[in-house]
Amino acid sequence: MNQTTGTVTKGRLPPWFKQRLAEPGVMSTMHDLLGRLGLHTICQSALCPNIGRCFTSGTATFLILGDVCTRRCTFCAVKKGHPAPVDETEPHHLCDAVAKLGLTYVVITSVTRDDLPDGGASQFAQTVNLLQKNMADITIEVLIPDFRGSKESIRTVVESGPQVINHNLETVPRLYPEARTGADYARSLELLYTVKKLNPDIVTKSGLMLGLGESRDELIEVMGDLREADCDLLTIGQYLQPSPHHHPVVSFIPPEEFAGYEAIGREMGFSGVASSPLVRSSYRAAELYEKAKT
Repeated sequence: MNQTTGTVTKGRLPPWFKQRLAEPGVMSTMHDLLGRLGLHTICQSALCPNIGRCFTSGTATFLILGDVCTRRCTFCAVKKGHPAPVDETEPHHLCDAVAKLGLTYVVITSVTRDDLPDGGASQFAQTVNLLQKNMADITIEVLIPDFRGSKESIRTVVESGPQVINHNLETVPRLYPEARTGADYARSLELLYTVKKLNPDIVTKSGLMLGLGESRDELIEVMGDLREADCDLLTIGQYLQPSPHHHPVVSFIPPEEFAGYEAIGREMGFSGVASSPLVRSSYRAAELYEKAKT
């Protein structure tokens, strides 16, 4: 048994991960739409276990700036390497997809693009601006990379006016060198603090994965750090190993322990906490956002 509570992973997933299979026709329709518009989703690229549920409900988390990441985080299934040039038509195609799907709450994330001078901040801003211009009463959540700590890039995204800015800490500081290569814990916390300093009305959000080898005390300390940065919303989910070449799952955390962390988060003052094995960054994002506005 590791520092974390739970069962050390061997063999099949625990029973609480069972989900109904999505209708093939529904999945095919969504894949066709995304393919025609040349769009990517984190649902596909990160092998999200909730993809069937989300695609069936006609929603997805859009992945901009291509589908190849310049960093090599060992927990992530997204392709790594040398990305293609930025597609200038991508914001327009994303806007088309939002219109066709009839979305009123949109979540947009990206690969990390350390090869770009602004880390891709201008592409985020252009996408947000275009959606606001063409869609009435739309709510936009962006899940951004750390932009290597560039205050100018953070300001670019903030000034575009999304209602929610999310940046995931992912795990505890001790595990960053092996799980989150190229990232820096203090830098990520500072990003969330900077967003609030630039615009206190923007809802800030972060996410954590459990089962990488963290301890309970470490996790609670990270949650406290997020509250000190005035982070409003928190998601906590179970890490699942994408392949044998990725960071191993050290433990599966039982649902009741996730529920305990949710209660702790509420006591700490988070406006909303989503904590269960299948929770991901954009899990029921609109519902969580409403908690921050009440």
